[in-house]
Amino acid sequence: MLLQSLAQRNRQPEWMDQPGIDPLAHSQALQGLRRINAFSGAVGSLFAPIRSLAREHGDQPLRVLDLACGGGDNTTALAERARREGLAIQVDGSDLSPQAVAIATKNAAEQALSTRFFQADALNDPLPDDYDVILCSLFLHHLDEEQAVDLLRRMGRASRCLVLVNDLIRSPLGYGLAWAGCRLLSRSPIVHFDGPVSVQGAFQLQEVRALAARSGLEGAAVQRSWPERYLLSWRRSLASPQLGMPQPQ
Repeated sequence: MLLQSLAQRNRQPEWMDQPGIDPLAHSQALQGLRRINAFSGAVGSLFAPIRSLAREHGDQPLRVLDLACGGGDNTTALAERARREGLAIQVDGSDLSPQAVAIATKNAAEQALSTRFFQADALNDPLPDDYDVILCSLFLHHLDEEQAVDLLRRMGRASRCLVLVNDLIRSPLGYGLAWAGCRLLSRSPIVHFDGPVSVQGAFQLQEVRALAARSGLEGAAVQRSWPERYLLSWRRSLASPQLGMPQPQ
């Protein structure tokens, strides 16, 4: 029955996305997600291409924007890695939730990071066009196909160099890992519910590749990563036109 239910996406409302969520429950859920993000190693897969790009830039600072960053766990972890390796990388984050932005800002200040967080709607607000890298993590599975295509297209259009997307893979293994991991690493009922539901709403690898093609991210690489996640990466070449812009005749 599970195999059959995972054959197609099953998007359900997640508790953390509900308006009017209790601030304490929200904070506890974000703490749980912080532990899960640390365990997943997603930051490592995101940081590898950012590191390579930063080394190409030399002493010129690289600007990175983490969309829909939630509590900023990946954002601050990326900034901390850059600091530890002595790389000139400025990592910022944006999120729709003012509470998430406040929590992320506090955490960054406690780590003495220069990371800046600001409130923005990734789906409806214009994306800043002064970042070299635009990424999102665990956000695409919240969207329907048209929203996902539009976001990827806008990320490719706004980013100066690189687009990165890290998210869940819809599979029995992914579902089992989410169910067990969320209960082992968090006491939050929100996390216990949202984790498996997120996998049910996630994309499979061939679906991600199709979304990238539809959005104009030609040549995007989609690779499987631990734990049953994928990393989509797209690099703008010097000859790449602005996505969605009319081409010269």
